[in-house]
Amino acid sequence: MKIAVEGCSHGALDAIYQHLRNLETKNNYLVDLLLMCGDFQAIRNHRDMQCMAVPQKYRQLGDFHKYYTGESKAPVLTIVIGGNHEASNYMSELYHGGWLAPNIYFLGHAGCVQVNGLRIAGASGIFKSNDFNLGLYERLPFDHGSMRSIYHIREYSVRRLSLLSSPDIFLSHDWPQYIEQHGDTQGLLRRKPFFRQDVQTGNLGSPHLMGLLRTLKPKWWFSAHLHVRFQATVQHEQCGTGPNAPSITSQPQNPDEIAIADDEFDALEPQNLPTEVPRVQATFQNPDEIALEDEEEEVVQPPPVAYQSESSVTKFLALDKCLPKREFMEACSLVIDVPTASDGSALPGQRCIPELTFDPEWLAITRAFHPHLSTRRRQADYPDEVTARANVAEEMEWVKLNMHGKESNFSEASLPGIRSILDYQTFVQTAPGPGSEGAQKNQQREHTNFSNIFTDVGYAAPWYTNPQTVALCDMLGIQNKIDLSPDNRS
Repeated sequence: MKIAVEGCSHGALDAIYQHLRNLETKNNYLVDLLLMCGDFQAIRNHRDMQCMAVPQKYRQLGDFHKYYTGESKAPVLTIVIGGNHEASNYMSELYHGGWLAPNIYFLGHAGCVQVNGLRIAGASGIFKSNDFNLGLYERLPFDHGSMRSIYHIREYSVRRLSLLSSPDIFLSHDWPQYIEQHGDTQGLLRRKPFFRQDVQTGNLGSPHLMGLLRTLKPKWWFSAHLHVRFQATVQHEQCGTGPNAPSITSQPQNPDEIAIADDEFDALEPQNLPTEVPRVQATFQNPDEIALEDEEEEVVQPPPVAYQSESSVTKFLALDKCLPKREFMEACSLVIDVPTASDGSALPGQRCIPELTFDPEWLAITRAFHPHLSTRRRQADYPDEVTARANVAEEMEWVKLNMHGKESNFSEASLPGIRSILDYQTFVQTAPGPGSEGAQKNQQREHTNFSNIFTDVGYAAPWYTNPQTVALCDMLGIQNKIDLSPDNRS
């Protein structure tokens, strides 16, 4: 199975899929799965733009609505996570994951699925310490603050993901903190000199994502957000200096390395950077990023992570945004050819048939942690790790009894997929496509101060209860806490 990876989409789906087709023709291969690392911008109509935190000049409808309404169709199975510039109202409808459009699946705020037995996990959003410990209190209509805080990753997501056994691939929008120390740091700073102070002070990336990387040890980790291509290799081995004190080495010549051609930057020895850093205010100013005035944030040290004694490796790759002459899709120089449990029934010259299935371990984690999901600002205390893992083990027995397919094999080692996701979740249009706003659409465009619109019921994007979320909650026997009318949440 061949997999391509794409960085920030920013709504440019037509260009992304056309680029993929061009690469397939040029290189004489067919890609079976496309992974997208956030800022996807699933905007269904003009009213969804009211729920996306970007300056007014970036409020563009983009291409997604064509895939949503059926005018276009994704040519390859596409799995996406959310970033920090999303139509958060739509992604909130699918908090637990679901089809954004035919053949385009959203992992949810956090999630794990399987494609032909390959385990793919991911975390949406970016880290901001002020919101990390809060519940999921944001409701429509969003105001200036909640429209931003809703895409800030929560401890609830990180704790659930930390209970997974190692996935094959992990997707995040943010970079893990200190990841630059595991690659060509000098090359990164040569391309992005304004990163230097954040690199030197440890303010580049999310501390909790590095904790997850060290805990989960996935084979591959893909990110976006900083609008630059960067490659690193993280060696996992027993070490007494803590999770954020990696050995600093040049890029290894590993025969199992993901081969990347046409890299225009030579690998240099990264500079020796301090492993103990003060807590300081972030100074990151990326001229390529969509700047919001309240996104600078203090980066704190992550909690200690227990190490396993055996050595393993995580290959990290960050990609750029979709623009001409930018390294936004790694299929341009890389296609991961992954052996899977089943490559479908593809004939020569055809794509394999990717089977997207639920991951049984993630279903067990979802059931075990659901009582701790808060939809208010206050988040109740979580169980300790021993208790949490015991609860997951108990729910795993429920999953085995209630969710098995005809040929499921619940081996603890392999954890194969059980039911096809399409058995329970099928795409349904909830909001109308563009062109249905009528006079409200025109009135919205006349406003220059969008902050006035967010709380104006006449212009605010309406709430839609998504049948996919209802179906998933019914499947797992859990209360639908998230996807209810905002007035009915408790």
